[in-house]
Amino acid sequence: MPGFYLSLPVLFLKFWFIDGPIRLIQYFLSVNHVALQVLSLPLLIRTFFKPLKNEYRKGLVGFSIVFGIILKTALIISDLVLLGVIILIEIGAIAIFVFWPFLTFYLLFLKL
Repeated sequence: MPGFYLSLPVLFLKFWFIDGPIRLIQYFLSVNHVALQVLSLPLLIRTFFKPLKNEYRKGLVGFSIVFGIILKTALIISDLVLLGVIILIEIGAIAIFVFWPFLTFYLLFLKL
């Protein structure tokens, strides 16, 4: 049984610096997928040049296409900004997770 206790530091390092970040990245990829679906970004890009609300009455098609492009451009930009904020938060969370043991060691033992 002493062999198990001697391997605990190695198991901790493997979890903290390999398994943990991989699992966090997998989780954040699923969060990004859900955010894309909630924000309707693929749908907005797929229907970018289609008229808004499928308006095909004579005389309104051109206006509806132009208005749809303007509105969808604003929505796509706001979606990309929100997605960028989400990705920055995720990168920060992964960095905090990885550097937490070093920060703890610094605060406990090196900070005077």
